[in-house]
Amino acid sequence: MLDREKVIVALERKRTQFEHYSADLHRQQQSVRDRLAAVAGKSAQEIDEALQALDEHWPGALPTPELDQADHLCLAFGPGPWQTHQEARQWAVGVLRDRPVIAVDGSQITPSKDLNIPVGAVQVGWYINFHTPGGRYIKDVEIEVLGPQELMEAEEAADSGDRAQPNWKVNQVRFVRECERLCALMAEFAARPAAERPLCFFDGSFIISFAGQMRPERALPYLQAVRHLLDCSERHRVPLAAFVDRSYSRDFVTLLDTLARGVPPLALSDAALFDRLLPNWGDRSPFFYCARRDGLSQDDRADFYQNVAFTYVRLTRDRTPARVEAPRWMVEDGSAAAALDLVRAECVVGAGYPYAVETADALAVISQPDRERFYGLFEQFVQRSGLSLVHARKAASKLSRR
Repeated sequence: MLDREKVIVALERKRTQFEHYSADLHRQQQSVRDRLAAVAGKSAQEIDEALQALDEHWPGALPTPELDQADHLCLAFGPGPWQTHQEARQWAVGVLRDRPVIAVDGSQITPSKDLNIPVGAVQVGWYINFHTPGGRYIKDVEIEVLGPQELMEAEEAADSGDRAQPNWKVNQVRFVRECERLCALMAEFAARPAAERPLCFFDGSFIISFAGQMRPERALPYLQAVRHLLDCSERHRVPLAAFVDRSYSRDFVTLLDTLARGVPPLALSDAALFDRLLPNWGDRSPFFYCARRDGLSQDDRADFYQNVAFTYVRLTRDRTPARVEAPRWMVEDGSAAAALDLVRAECVVGAGYPYAVETADALAVISQPDRERFYGLFEQFVQRSGLSLVHARKAASKLSRR
């Protein structure tokens, strides 16, 4: 039971810390207002010129011409606000009618230390909703088994003291296969008229800073996969959107810090900052081109970063705005705005999250019972093949009790 008096005494001991934190927060809020005011008074061209004068190649973000159209960094959503959810759904249905939407997601089974034979698996699921009156859709999955030859490199790296996660190979294959599947689906629709080409959802960000923490040879497939995905979208002229529901990126905040030069950096995310600036559902920030300063960009391996544009869109009232990314070509040819309406419409149908992405996730997910069935099928396969499968003592004991 919690002792009320002791909690009060313990809190009093930390009073000074809380007071200092509150004062720092107040000072930061003033800094945010000052830096936003400085940017709001500049055009996209003036910001570009200021960055050129600073000789800063990776300032976090670069403005697009949309900045000059925004009111205090907000592009208001025209059709809203609605009085009822039914009105929102009617709008969404109209936007999505006859327009295909595609989403791809993946899941994986990592090698078990309880078995003497390494085996893993990657499952990729995809969902295509044609949004036609007949309700046509496609749901499908593909599964790939990773055998000893593909997984032994990970084991050897772990034995040699490599800091990477021992399951890195399975995670890498999953990422690459998701990108490959999206590219294949784009190619299927490439010959259609522009109005019939789908919006393709990528679940996550194109800006893969995490790959900068990997050994170069392990990071390379991630980099190649994203480059290929962006190239496919541009080559086939098929709209592509990366969706990040809860983003902690600081690309625009880094731009503010870069322009302020010589002052302490702001300790907040882009989403937290735009949360104050986007008052109504559907409102969004202008697009910015990503110019993130991270391990990849500093090592000249992030040439595709500035081919990615990002915006923040308010899609729920109880969470910070979502980050939506698109290839640069969509901003330059003006198709990004229409694609964002499709994103908004998907989020109306999905109650704040793109319905297609949610459906692809449900298709691809591998549950714990699924994992147990997989290992059961693997054991049967091993027996048919005349191989020897040994369970660790603890695992065998668990299996005998089930």
